[in-house]
Amino acid sequence: MTRIIFIITLCISFMENLQAQQNNDKTIYQFTVTDISGKEFPMVSLKGKKVMIVNTASKCGLTPQYEQLEALYQKYKDRDFIIVGFPANNFLKQEPGSNDEIASFCKINYGVTFPMMSKISVKGKDMHPLYQFLTQKSKNGFEDSKVSWNFQKYLIGKDGKLEKIIDPKTLPNDPSVIEWIEK
Repeated sequence: MTRIIFIITLCISFMENLQAQQNNDKTIYQFTVTDISGKEFPMVSLKGKKVMIVNTASKCGLTPQYEQLEALYQKYKDRDFIIVGFPANNFLKQEPGSNDEIASFCKINYGVTFPMMSKISVKGKDMHPLYQFLTQKSKNGFEDSKVSWNFQKYLIGKDGKLEKIIDPKTLPNDPSVIEWIEK
């Protein structure tokens, strides 16, 4: 009888661990990315924060959104909110620079202090695994999407799960974004 109880307990523990792993697979915490200076940036370090992930470009008509992104970050960074920028050259080659050039451009022109990552691809065959997660319901458990242009925003809850997708033309300080941050 003791053996049966032990085996049942072992099975239950295995199933709980498997479910916990599957739940973690539906969060951004499973990813480690590279920041713009070449250092590893484990997304699990963002646990407990609301996160806006945004693909950026320096030569786009939407590039002035950097200013609103930085203002939003400054206003809410002490309230468990962070923005993570991912430069990408997927749309009309509007982010042609190197990581050093991008970092310099963001700092000089917009005073960007929120974390910027190394340039990646956000669509196509070479799509970064984080963006595969963000765009595929089978991986994120929320919704399928396509990155339609530079400055598309993905809003991640404090539990690391995708909660909302914001169109590139919607400004970072849009009332719907502010409401999401403040709730």
